[in-house]
Amino acid sequence: MENEKSYGSRLLRGMTRDGSARIVVADARGIVDHAQKVHKTAPTATAALGRLLTAASMLGSLLGEKTDSLTVTVAGDGPAGRLLAVSDYVGCVRGYIENPAVDPPRKPNGKLDVGAAVGRGSLTVIREIGEGERHTGTVELVSGEIAEDFTRYFAESEQIPSVCSLGVLVAPDCSCRAAGGVLIQLLPFPDPETVDKIEANVPKICNISSLLDGGKTLEEIAALAFDGIEFDPFDTIDVDYVCTCSRERMKRGIRSLGEKKIAELFDEEEKENGKREITAECRFCDKKYRFTEADFRPVKRSDEKSKGEKK
Repeated sequence: MENEKSYGSRLLRGMTRDGSARIVVADARGIVDHAQKVHKTAPTATAALGRLLTAASMLGSLLGEKTDSLTVTVAGDGPAGRLLAVSDYVGCVRGYIENPAVDPPRKPNGKLDVGAAVGRGSLTVIREIGEGERHTGTVELVSGEIAEDFTRYFAESEQIPSVCSLGVLVAPDCSCRAAGGVLIQLLPFPDPETVDKIEANVPKICNISSLLDGGKTLEEIAALAFDGIEFDPFDTIDVDYVCTCSRERMKRGIRSLGEKKIAELFDEEEKENGKREITAECRFCDKKYRFTEADFRPVKRSDEKSKGEKK
């Protein structure tokens, strides 16, 4: 599944005409459905990972340069374990969940209990900007439901008043029926009247997955969020679940362990499977790469080889 694309996912970006707020609306069904197939997630795991991937995609689309990237980690004490999502500056993402089989009982209202799966812990956002510049922010989880946790992150870590709505609707066959998100952020010196209208419109966008499942377009959802407010959609971009793994990257990662550790890995594999061969698996796309000892032997430089021949 290396570098496969899911297609069918889009982001809309816009801003109020008075410069009070910006908005990102995501239809992430393609991304979440692809993640479900890759990781074979149970319904609650699909919802948890899907919400995180959607949020990371929206945030990534706000980065400035092609080399920028964003990593979001949810580290809770619940049965879901660690969740991680990585986005590029366009909004293309990849991610994983430590326990893809997590699926606690549903809430009394019949909804998936993502908070019970995630538990208590922390949300960390790392932005890699420019040449090695890194910005990190961490907050305690509010509920583990992901959207509320991002709202807290923006308020406490970045001091940006924000509204974040995330939702994933899982079909009976465990595929993703609908998934999406809305992110609204106030800009410096917003008009108080615009702020009041945004706050009044929040209930209209709370159930984002149902809006998308009901056929609402990104433009129509943005209009609901900014009802009574003049705004301009800037653009609509395609985003996908894209893994950037490769055999060479995996090889570099193993080589960084050092010769002693690599030798131990080959010894263990020979003892267990009778072959001096190790397998590395990408945690984002589950693609497997197999290596033999020959892959890690030092490569002789051409000048050293010629000297040996002269002797």
